[in-house]
Amino acid sequence: MAPRTPVVLGLVLLAAVGVAAFHFWSVRPQAVRAPEPVADEAAASALPPDPLRSGAPDPVPRPAAGEPPDAGGSGRASGQIVVDVSGKVRRPGVRRLPVGSRVADALDAAGGVRAGTDVTGLNRARLLMDGEQVVVGLPAGPPVSGAAGSGRAGIDGPGGAPGGPGPSAPLSLNTATAEQLETLPGVGPVLAQHMLDYRAENNGFRSVDELRQVNGIGDRRFAELQPLVRP
Repeated sequence: MAPRTPVVLGLVLLAAVGVAAFHFWSVRPQAVRAPEPVADEAAASALPPDPLRSGAPDPVPRPAAGEPPDAGGSGRASGQIVVDVSGKVRRPGVRRLPVGSRVADALDAAGGVRAGTDVTGLNRARLLMDGEQVVVGLPAGPPVSGAAGSGRAGIDGPGGAPGGPGPSAPLSLNTATAEQLETLPGVGPVLAQHMLDYRAENNGFRSVDELRQVNGIGDRRFAELQPLVRP
């Protein structure tokens, strides 16, 4: 063996050892630093307010229990409704009453019902709506034109009782009983009950056009009933 051969082999082995040491050093496991947690106050302030959480303000005002549906709108702003009380009362006329008043309150504001007036068909516990009319015990009149032989319109009081002559005034959808509704043309017990159910669910009729929303009343039936009724 030549004298330089051991020297060359030693250098090769030394280089191999250096390469191996560098390889193991570069692939050694290293500790990873965990990220810092975000503060709860900063995260809470970045979120938008949740109106459904307890204590958060309600974005939509809701009417209190016992109030009519329109009490949360313009009626609540003024706190009053305007009704027309007519018929057999001591002081008929337009009256201003607090929101949530009932028919009995309107009668008291008009001085009460006259003596001898039959108020059997008058629901004095019904909630009043702004702009409605309360008619009490008007005398019976001639049959309504176009309704002869098919039914009669009724009103609050004896003039609206079944079996009597039809009054000259249209039948009130908000105060009529089931028997009075059945005097209308094409209205039987089932349809009369549908009308009473709609009146109870919607706190009364605001206009005659709402009859179209009653189950069982189509365009043809509505055309027959429209001139014979009022809210």
